[in-house]
Amino acid sequence: MSELLKISLPDGSVREVPAGSTPADIAAAIGPGLAKAALAARVDGELRDLNRAFEGDAELALVTSRDEADALELARHDYAHVLAEAVQALWPGTQITFGPATDDGFYYDVMAPASREPFSMDDLPAIEDKMREIIRADKPLTREVWSRQQLIDKWQAEGETFKAEWAAELPDGEELTVYRSGDDWLDMCRGPHLPSTGKLDPQAFKLMRVAGAYWRGDQKNAQLTRIYGTGWLNKKQLDAHLHRLEEAAKRDHRRLGREMNLFHLQEEAHGSVFWHPQGYTIYRMLEDYIRRAVQGADCREVKTPQVMDARQWEKSGHWGKYRENMFVIPDEVPNTEEDGPVISGEADWMALKPMNCPAHVLIFKQGIKSYRDLPLRLVENGCCHRNEPHGALHGLMRVRQFTQDDGHIFCREDQIVEEVRSFCELADKVYKDFGFTYAVKLALRPEQRFGSDEDWDKAESELRQAVIDAGLATQEYGWEELPGEGAFYAPKLEWHLTDAIGRTWQVGTIQSDRVLPERLDASYIGEDGERHRPVMLHRAIFGSYERFIGILIEHFAGRLPTWLAPTQAVVATIVSDADDYAREVAAKLEAAGIRVETDLRNEKINYKVREHSLAKVPHLLVVGKREADEGTVAVRTLGAEHQKVMPLAEAITMLTQEATPPDLARD
Repeated sequence: MSELLKISLPDGSVREVPAGSTPADIAAAIGPGLAKAALAARVDGELRDLNRAFEGDAELALVTSRDEADALELARHDYAHVLAEAVQALWPGTQITFGPATDDGFYYDVMAPASREPFSMDDLPAIEDKMREIIRADKPLTREVWSRQQLIDKWQAEGETFKAEWAAELPDGEELTVYRSGDDWLDMCRGPHLPSTGKLDPQAFKLMRVAGAYWRGDQKNAQLTRIYGTGWLNKKQLDAHLHRLEEAAKRDHRRLGREMNLFHLQEEAHGSVFWHPQGYTIYRMLEDYIRRAVQGADCREVKTPQVMDARQWEKSGHWGKYRENMFVIPDEVPNTEEDGPVISGEADWMALKPMNCPAHVLIFKQGIKSYRDLPLRLVENGCCHRNEPHGALHGLMRVRQFTQDDGHIFCREDQIVEEVRSFCELADKVYKDFGFTYAVKLALRPEQRFGSDEDWDKAESELRQAVIDAGLATQEYGWEELPGEGAFYAPKLEWHLTDAIGRTWQVGTIQSDRVLPERLDASYIGEDGERHRPVMLHRAIFGSYERFIGILIEHFAGRLPTWLAPTQAVVATIVSDADDYAREVAAKLEAAGIRVETDLRNEKINYKVREHSLAKVPHLLVVGKREADEGTVAVRTLGAEHQKVMPLAEAITMLTQEATPPDLARD
């Protein structure tokens, strides 16, 4: 009699099945509907193939398309394999390397055969057609266990030099798996996979682009072609994703930045922003806003040096953990008599600051601090530099020079929860002023970290309690804990904003840090007359001005709220007879605090309307002879279908209200 295995199901029931049974067998026993819908299984929590036999008693949860995260991961992995199979079927001799799933799809790195040029966008339609053919063939995807030598021999025999190289580095004796598609094509893979290619929707994927990629990410190695695709569970999801991409392209802050004349970037200052007058107006409005917000929270603004001695960064721990991202300079005047600067090699080293926190500790250490002085809240609009890789730079979203709305709260142990709770309330008010919803997440200790487990336990518990006290640890606020994602010196709370098209952006943060005060020997005199270490709370709301402005531009598609718009109104004439009245209107608007320009050019009014609409000016005040005679203006509001004629005084009142920042409007 064969051995029976006990398989526990999510509803609490237990099924006894013969050894060698699979999750697919149990799905079939439950009913034909589930057998058809099942895509994979979680066996004791591990995602596995539906047809992989149980190895003993286990807990089983069947995965269907309703389990969207697991189902998408499986589908995208399978799309990648189908892509590789299609390319090799169309162009024999193509070498394949790796093809993982991504956040919204998949890619595969391949090398075209020597008989043809590298793959290009022109090849994508043919590859898509072949992929659909493979999917419709409903080829079974079968897991097989091979030895390392079998893998090496196969890849070498077939001229797959990249796969052979990788197989040779796999641990000998470890279970190594391949997945076969149908009877012939196979790839080295850990899995899991769907039961067959037919479980994919042939209309739910699209190949998007090609790019160059180096084997194993090393530019010294052979250059491959990376083919990117997006893959979903059904066509409706694909169409929604493509619509989001189309909408995102319309909102791209780099394109809008050019059209609105806000900023530019160029090679002479790679990764740094040239702010134009219009863009810098937005920057200054944000700076004024956040300055009022933090002053209202009893913060004290400071300014610290751009360059500090490398020994300070060694003490703080950044030199060891962050050195590759720092711009380092010698503390020596170079010899300029030669063709280029010459450094002696004996100079001390300095570094442009990548963050403000060590400098704020040095301010705290000036003079003796008492427990009565705490909490001490320091803030700085601090300019920082980080040596980001060229390929990672992206408009305003990722730069090398940026300014943080940075702050550090030095407090006693008994003050931590209340300080974090107060910051949560401040951040909530700020994000709502900009029209954002958000989720709050707690990033917990990483594997590589400073400090004791006891300190990390306390820090994580304090942040968690503060969020509970602030009423944010709820499903409404997307509360979630993220194991392993904290900084090397502290856990942190993160605020993830959701924009107008559903994308999320991590911006604000507060971190509870007991490590840096210890490393930099910061202390205060307690009520007992003894020296104590303060706890240091690192906090920011915008994160960086550059990135936050980029997010705002894309969130509003350039149509910024009137209070943030660089030009809040333009007075445009229909006829030259109204020029004097237009100047009078502009003068009164300016006197009321409105950022206003006049457009007196000898152009048709429709041309002026189009131009100022492209520049995303919130209000266009059109004046002609009638308006001049009656003391009115025709207000064309950006995005509105019709203009509204109103007395000038009424228009000024309306614009003044809209131009008032939300925090001042509350006051």
